[in-house]
Amino acid sequence: MDPYLSIIIPIYNEEENIPALWERLSRVMTEHFADPAKPWEIILTDDGSRDRSLAMLIDIAKAEPRVKVVEFNRNYGQHSAIFGAFAEAKGQIIVTLDADLQNPPEEIPKLVAKVEEGFDVVGGWRQGRQANDSFFRTMPSKIVNAVTRRTTGVKLHDYGCMLRAYSRDVVDAMLLCKERSSFIPALANSFAKRITEVPVAHAERAAGESKYGLWKLINLQFDLLTSFSLLPLQALSVFGVLTAGFGFLLFLGLVAYRFLHPEGTAQGVFTLFAILFFFVGCQFVAFGLLGEYIGRIYQEVRDRPRYMVKKVHQAK
Repeated sequence: MDPYLSIIIPIYNEEENIPALWERLSRVMTEHFADPAKPWEIILTDDGSRDRSLAMLIDIAKAEPRVKVVEFNRNYGQHSAIFGAFAEAKGQIIVTLDADLQNPPEEIPKLVAKVEEGFDVVGGWRQGRQANDSFFRTMPSKIVNAVTRRTTGVKLHDYGCMLRAYSRDVVDAMLLCKERSSFIPALANSFAKRITEVPVAHAERAAGESKYGLWKLINLQFDLLTSFSLLPLQALSVFGVLTAGFGFLLFLGLVAYRFLHPEGTAQGVFTLFAILFFFVGCQFVAFGLLGEYIGRIYQEVRDRPRYMVKKVHQAK
């Protein structure tokens, strides 16, 4: 019998958290999902860990036949790790969870219950984000949430929470998408009819370090902007029109000033230089943005695999 529920967890260098994660997760599955008519599975993706994470995951899979470990040949990133697990998942409801225990496994039943009510996508909304999440961690997250709401048109509070649940149809639709740069919460909204979110607890990271630094969050923002929206290009077009209009008005003003005050012509040279440098800077920003789009087109036309699975470990 195919499983009814699939739990997906991407893991990268989390050896310190794996014992507590497995103890709490297995307890949740035993207590809340014991119905034999609704079997479950857990898929753990090792995203090229360099510590003992993979060996620990394999030991868990040997002891529990409902656990499957997808081993990548190197690190490809969190979203690729989730896609690798999506390809292996058989459940009618698929739940994704981080390994750092900041989103407790005990919240999983809430999300499953919402999907059973008929929702296609259920997001977790982190309540009371912990103080150890610095300004440079929370502010980019707020920006991502604001841009995602604007881009997708779905007004959820928290797109950065990986504790999320999806229906089988939505996951199958996402698996048909082969683009390399994908922000899963936004992509899922493209195929979902009914979307909601539920408040979930948020704890301090038990051990280890966050894998999402400031630079990765910036890259995620570019992925979101260039993969799901033409808004940046449209904004450049509007800015170009406004700049052209401003330049024309400035030209008329300088001509008028030249005739009215011939002796003061040279006094505006430095102002013109300042304006020139400003617009030159804007041009470089525009070139960089266009380069992002062109670079992503280049990545897509090469059609390289999103990830490479080295081996799938599961007890027979």
